[in-house]
Amino acid sequence: MFRPSVSLLPVVLLAALAGCTRQAPEERTQTMMRAADAAPPSETAPAVPARAQEAEADEVDVRRTTRWPVARLTSGQARISCTLDYAATGDGAALTSLEFFSVLDAMSPCQDAGVVRLSYDGKIAADFTDLVKRVAAMADRMGIRKRVLDLNSSGGQVEDAIAAGDDIGQAGWTIWVREGAVCHSSCVLVLAAGDNRMVAGEVGIHRMMRVRSKATTRAELSRELQDIYAEVKDYLQRNGVAIAIADVMMTVPNRSLRLLTAEEMARYGLSGPNAAQDDLNRIALIRKCGEAFVWRKDAFAQAYAQECERQGRDVDEVNTCGMKLRERFGFPDEKCPDESPLSEYDAGLALLPVAPAGGGSRAGR
Repeated sequence: MFRPSVSLLPVVLLAALAGCTRQAPEERTQTMMRAADAAPPSETAPAVPARAQEAEADEVDVRRTTRWPVARLTSGQARISCTLDYAATGDGAALTSLEFFSVLDAMSPCQDAGVVRLSYDGKIAADFTDLVKRVAAMADRMGIRKRVLDLNSSGGQVEDAIAAGDDIGQAGWTIWVREGAVCHSSCVLVLAAGDNRMVAGEVGIHRMMRVRSKATTRAELSRELQDIYAEVKDYLQRNGVAIAIADVMMTVPNRSLRLLTAEEMARYGLSGPNAAQDDLNRIALIRKCGEAFVWRKDAFAQAYAQECERQGRDVDEVNTCGMKLRERFGFPDEKCPDESPLSEYDAGLALLPVAPAGGGSRAGR
């Protein structure tokens, strides 16, 4: 569950409230929270002072304070957009700072839109984990429930990918690998964590190893790899992905790359809805909306796949088919409209269908 929306005033209004004198970050935070009159209870707790050492950033829960530790994005480029229509609008404004008010300013237009799309092009490293954690924390504050991580990465550190994936798995992200984009090596672990995975670009795997390995013999390297792959398998299992993919990785030399087919990604659980999250959602849905609702939703999903997602249909035809099909199954449901199929269309927000693997160029990059 996401926290209710917290109304955050525009920067221009904050400046007016502050008068002609520029406020210190602490004063600016207090002014914003008083004016909004909606600060979460955690904001009243003693603030944790900002730290200059990036390595200590994890000591502070960025969901509970506005005084975020210093963190710099150096491993890639990030952009924030408040629309999912990348073909028409591109990828939005560059996010160059991970400081609280920089993220706030970048995401403020997304509060009314109800959706944020974070585009990331670069390596998977500790600063990538900081990025997704802070954007999700701000989305929680703003009540933004639709979150898309638009990913293009050749990989990076295994440990960083697992850390980022664990944060992503708790924050309700849909992950895109768009046409023309890649998700290679440890990026596949990040992909595994999404609530839903929409893939049109390349997904590739190979043998993973620690760049800072201290192994000097094959035996030492083997023991180290066993530790890594035990951790990877545990991670994949808790994200609903077949652990067999880890065994396949072991067979591909680190200097090589094996591209996965759409059929393999579906078989291993790396595309479409996340099986583990789907189970959790189903349990929560039965509690909230009842078993009859869930049965109707399952029946709708089967009919939608058979009648609306036929090859050769364009987007408008699929949308029209789906909306008509909803009526046949009694959706949107009066008790649970937001949980009804295609509810994103009711709010004017639609996750864009992605072209089949091997599609055209990556628009907006």
